[in-house]
Amino acid sequence: MQRRRIEWDVTLPGGEHRLRAAERVAVDTRLRGAMNDPIFFDSWAGIGRILVTGVLAYAGLIVMLRGSGKRTLSKFNAFDFIVTICLGSMLATIILTKSVPLVEGLVALGLLIALQFTITWLSVRHEPFQALIKSRPTLLVHRGVYQERALRAERVTKEEITAALHSNGRAELSAQHSVVLETDGSLTVFQAG
Repeated sequence: MQRRRIEWDVTLPGGEHRLRAAERVAVDTRLRGAMNDPIFFDSWAGIGRILVTGVLAYAGLIVMLRGSGKRTLSKFNAFDFIVTICLGSMLATIILTKSVPLVEGLVALGLLIALQFTITWLSVRHEPFQALIKSRPTLLVHRGVYQERALRAERVTKEEITAALHSNGRAELSAQHSVVLETDGSLTVFQAG
């Protein structure tokens, strides 16, 4: 491979117009390094690191999740959903990023789980805190009548209501049916009493 010298005509303090030789070498090395990064395969050592780190990080995450309880991976509200996504992203980063050591990654996972545990603990014990974290269920259909304002506010279409009716074995909306948008985003169909 032929080595190319790259020079820029730049005005530097003091009136110099070309980069010095040491600066040229540094720029040349950075450019060549970026273009020589492997795309398909780097080394067996990298594959081994991913395998070992992946197994250990996954095992550590399982141990932490078992210790923190079922609620950690539930999708009761937006906060729980965000925690689930963050756990997946952090696990992928630990496995694939060489600059994140296993212990630091496990500490980050543990911190996120501890924060989730603390916030859910507080929301169960303090009503005002729960109001900040959890949304309330919304009545979308009351005794067969669409609640238009609620549908618009929650961005739910009538077609989604119809689909929820069909999935609950109901052919169409009747005066006995009510539909609620639950805090986890699911639609519940029930007979109004």
